This record gives sequence, C-alpha cells and structure tokens, in this order.
Amino acid sequence: MPLIERANSVLVVVDVQDTFLCKLPLHEREALVARIAWIMQVAIALEIPIVATAEDVSDTVELLPLLKNLLPPGQCVFNKMVFSLYGQHDIRQAIEALGKTDVALVGQETDVCIAQSAIDLRDAGYQVWVADDATASPWPHHDAGLRRMENGGVVISNIKGIYYEWVRDVSTEIAIGKTVTSVPPDLTL
Repeated sequence: MPLIERANSVLVVVDVQDTFLCKLPLHEREALVARIAWIMQVAIALEIPIVATAEDVSDTVELLPLLKNLLPPGQCVFNKMVFSLYGQHDIRQAIEALGKTDVALVGQETDVCIAQSAIDLRDAGYQVWVADDATASPWPHHDAGLRRMENGGVVISNIKGIYYEWVRDVSTEIAIGKTVTSVPPDLTL
C-alpha cells in the first residue's frame, strides 16, 4: 500500500456525538476529541476536504459542537441513517464528487460505522486509512474493529502517521505549525 497522498485525500469524520462518547470511559473522551479536532485542523490547513456525519440527527443528537465549529462555513454535516456511510446515497455522492482516491477515517464506533464504512470504501476502490488513536468503541470492540478492517485491506495507522504522510517535508510542517498550534497533549510530533 502506498503512502496516503495529500492531493488525493479526504478526511471523513464519522459520528462523534455525545450518544457514542458517553459509552467510553471518561478519561478517554477528551483525548479522542482533541486528536480528532487536531487532525481536522491539519486537514483544513492543508486544504484537504472534510466530510462529516452524525448518526440519526435530531434536536438533541448532532456532531459534537466543538468539531462542527471547525468545519468550513456553510458545510453540512450529513445525517447518516445507515452504518456504512458509503451505503447512503447523498454521502456516497459527496465523496465521489470530490474525485479523491485516499480516504482517512476518524470517529466512532470503530467496530460498526467505521469498520463498515472503511470496508465498503475499500471495496469501492478507495485506499482507506483508519487512525486507531482517533477512532473509538468501548473495549474490546475497538480492537476487534481494527482487526476486521486490517483483514479487509484497510490501512490501520494513527494521526501522527497520517499527518507526516500528508506533510512529507519540513517546510510544509513548519507552515502547518504556524496555523495549527494546539497539538493534543498525548501526541508527540
């Protein structure tokens, strides 16, 4: 599998919402959201498009506001009503319209929506990377989802690995460092 290519990439943020976060141990929630927010900021700085979903949106269920506020003005959050986002017509069309071949996935839940989406995207011909440290499900389901995806041809990486593959050189890293200044405390670059 080749390195993920910045010019061919899309970042997909899947279902980071209170209904799923509350299933995780309290100490894991803040770090997960911080890592996802950081990689979103990196994608924006590198002009990598972001597609975001929330499952079964309602007045009380939506993408976490902290992450929603990072999206470019006017960008929608897709109301995902299926587990595999590629199985929903409007989301599939949005991804296809970007004309990208490399998809990086972050969000929840690793063993269901992330795994089904990653495998469907892979089967559709995309090269798919999943950040193991920016996806989550309650133990032991996270690890089971990662193994399932890896066995299905999905690249399991982390946000540091995806970041350095997107950046590729010191001058780009320096430029990114000027716009994305808050690195999650548990991430050493």
